[in-house]
Order: sequence, then structure tokens, then C-alpha cells
Amino acid sequence: MITRFAAGAIATGTALLWLSTANAHSIKTEPAEAVQASFDIIETTIVTTGHSAVFTTRVRGEAGSEKPAATGKFESSDVYAYVWPTSLNSSEIGFDKDQGIVALAVTFHPDFDDAANGGKNRDIWHPHWVVLAEDAACGGGLKVIDFPEGAKPKVPETWPGVPLLIDSPEYPTTFKGDVVDVTIPLSLIGGIANANYDGVTAGLKVNGNLHAPLLCVDNVFKVASGNLSLPGKVTPSK
Repeated sequence: MITRFAAGAIATGTALLWLSTANAHSIKTEPAEAVQASFDIIETTIVTTGHSAVFTTRVRGEAGSEKPAATGKFESSDVYAYVWPTSLNSSEIGFDKDQGIVALAVTFHPDFDDAANGGKNRDIWHPHWVVLAEDAACGGGLKVIDFPEGAKPKVPETWPGVPLLIDSPEYPTTFKGDVVDVTIPLSLIGGIANANYDGVTAGLKVNGNLHAPLLCVDNVFKVASGNLSLPGKVTPSK
């Protein structure tokens, strides 16, 4: 599934070939001038420190400086995202077991709110857990998994009430210069300590007909590993 996603991204012209290296603490890549600087990943890491896991991506430009334009409507609206695909199981973030690819995503979408408990978050960068699956109908080859009306899958307490495998936890998220990072208590995701990961920047789009797939990965800007092989290994900071 992951390999086909990378292949699909290359086929649509949204992914390029670049050199990347991985070690215990990071995945480093060469700059790609064809990628918007604020989404051109230079290094991505997940490091445990004390009682927290810190997800970090460093880009060539100013992280978070580019945001999608508001359209004034939910359907066909855009989402920009900094994403860390992981080897976590969906059961480790509050969903049913073995549902798909678990990723942390920091997103911005000016046309709708998807905070937990009816909160507002359309005007800020904010984190989500998402569960992804392959779908050829999506330009980037993946969708956020949706489910039909009336279905009652297991969902976490901070699920925003939309028919997607998406969670809206309020983790501390910061943008500073060329870096975006998210800090998560290890008590909430203990399995991350032994996980593998990758880094992605991407654009997502809400289906214009509001039919499945509801939310597609539409445009892959860059994949840190080049092929979504999850070469990064989470380890304690020194």
C-alpha cells in the first residue's frame, strides 16, 4: 500500500527523486527546488524525551507560511498538512485494530472546523491523528478512511464527530522559523517508542460531491524517504 502511494505520487508529478539518508534519530533529505520552500522537507524526526514524544519537521523555508485559500464552502475546499506516517496500529490511537496507515498530521483548512466538542480551529495550524488507506480515486493515492452513515466504529474521545477515522487532540503544536513540532505525552501513545516513521508534506481536498472518498490526499509535495518506506526509528534523545 505504501509503495503504491509513492508510485502514484510520482506518476502525478507531485513527487520528485532526491537523496535521503536515515539514522536513528532523523530522516534527512536534499533540497528540491521544485517544491515550495515551506513544504520542502530537509529533516524529520520523532524523538522521545522525558515523558513526551516530540514530532519535528524542518523545511527549507518558513514552516507554516503557506496556507490554502478560503473558498467559502466545505465541498472542494483544501487542506495543507505536515504529516508523520508511522508504523503505529490504529488501535493505539483509539480506533479499531488494523484499520490502515496511522499518521500524525498538522493541518490548516480555512473553510471548516473539525475540533473536538464543537470547537473552532479553522484559523490555526492544529494536529490530528488520521488513518489512511489506498484509494485510486485520490490524486495522491490515499484517502482518510471514511465510513457510511449509521456505522459506529470505535473512535477516541476527541473524535470530532465527522464520518472519518480522524482524531482532534489538543497537543502543543509550534511553528518557529523553519521548524514545526508537536509534543505528545508518552502516556497517550506508549507504542511510539518502538515505532518507525516517515515525513510527508501534502495537500488534501474535500470531495466536491461530499461522497466517499470524502477527504483525499490530493497532492504530495514531498516524501522525506522518497518512497514512504518509514525508515526513521523513534529513539530516546541523547
